[in-house]
Amino acid sequence: MRLLAIFALLLAVGLAEVPMRPKDVRNLAKQGSSALPQLQEFLKNADLEIRVEAVKAILEIGGKDSLTPLIQATADNDAEVQIRATDGLVNFYLPGYVRTGLSASIRRVGTSIKGKFTDVNDQMIDPFVQVRPDVVEALGKLARNGASLESRANAARAIGILRGRAAVDDLVAAIRSKNGEVIYECLIALQKIRDDSAAPKIAFLLHDLDEKVQIAAIETTGLLLNKDSIPDLLDAMRRAKNNKVRRAALTAIAMLPMDSNRETYARYLNDKDEGMRAAAAEGYARLHNPADLPAISTVYKDEEKRPPRLAQAFALVALGQHELSEFSPLQLLINTLNSSAYHGVAFAYLVEVSRDPAVRALLYQSLANATKDEKIQLAGVLARSGDQESVPYLEKLSHDPDDQVAQEGLRALRALRARL
Repeated sequence: MRLLAIFALLLAVGLAEVPMRPKDVRNLAKQGSSALPQLQEFLKNADLEIRVEAVKAILEIGGKDSLTPLIQATADNDAEVQIRATDGLVNFYLPGYVRTGLSASIRRVGTSIKGKFTDVNDQMIDPFVQVRPDVVEALGKLARNGASLESRANAARAIGILRGRAAVDDLVAAIRSKNGEVIYECLIALQKIRDDSAAPKIAFLLHDLDEKVQIAAIETTGLLLNKDSIPDLLDAMRRAKNNKVRRAALTAIAMLPMDSNRETYARYLNDKDEGMRAAAAEGYARLHNPADLPAISTVYKDEEKRPPRLAQAFALVALGQHELSEFSPLQLLINTLNSSAYHGVAFAYLVEVSRDPAVRALLYQSLANATKDEKIQLAGVLARSGDQESVPYLEKLSHDPDDQVAQEGLRALRALRARL
């Protein structure tokens, strides 16, 4: 406490810039949250090392009182300070994020900052988590005008994780950076936020020369339901030099159900590439025309590859085949929730088909004999597609004897209630 009092006295008499060492900042941080006001003052220090240590200390202390100084740190003119502040803001809403965020790997090489993003970019806060508007505003400004391309890309990733809808215009502006990593992170963030108004503003990327950016733009266009982009998606599919782009384009077209697309789906339903067969089946599913059942049933019967078979099962359920029996398409989707490789695919299909009350009723029925993994995944499905009738089933899961199932049931219940 004596050290804290000395620093407070020095600040009070206007000596915030007295020479000090990074070690002094670390020692002050040991005081915990009571040191936050002094650490915030150190963010103004002319010595970069002091500012870096200050933002690291603020992040480590954490808590709601750390948000304001971290927001201040995002306006620093140094990329490392900005990156650490960004990860600290995300970490408050998604505890543990700093262990995998960009700040965990950054290092200085001369005057530049080097770091590596994790390949997996699927993290998002739960829908019921409320983020302070000034946090999203600060991250939006950083995505537009960060001190480095790394700090801009990192801010874009953070906006997506926090579902920062208010920063959509900032993401669209940041896409003009001409840097592949920044553009990619902005596109993934837009996928997570799902603001359809952004879709026309990314159409120019559908033919980007960077394959990673092009595929992300194609996927985002489909997820944002931009039907006006279908001619460009068809063109991208025709011009594609590899199957990854072709698959992405047809999958996006499949998300944009129009009767005029049926001919395209028919052309690829028996394609030699399993990804194209899967995308074609998805397209039929979303047309919701029972007249297509015979065609899908025929290919489903003979399909040997897992991805198209799951897509065909999805289509059969979407087109009205609602039986719940040992070998039924719906049961296949439920069983696949136990698969480490394909549970995410089955989960996404179940989220869509369970928007139908008849399918939801069958999912309630399946919970009685569900495995642990099935219960956990079905809780997430009902959180996204359930209604008021789903509440008792999630309440029961929230009291399951298995702690992990109970935790996920409670989490799903909170998400559903927030959505309702």
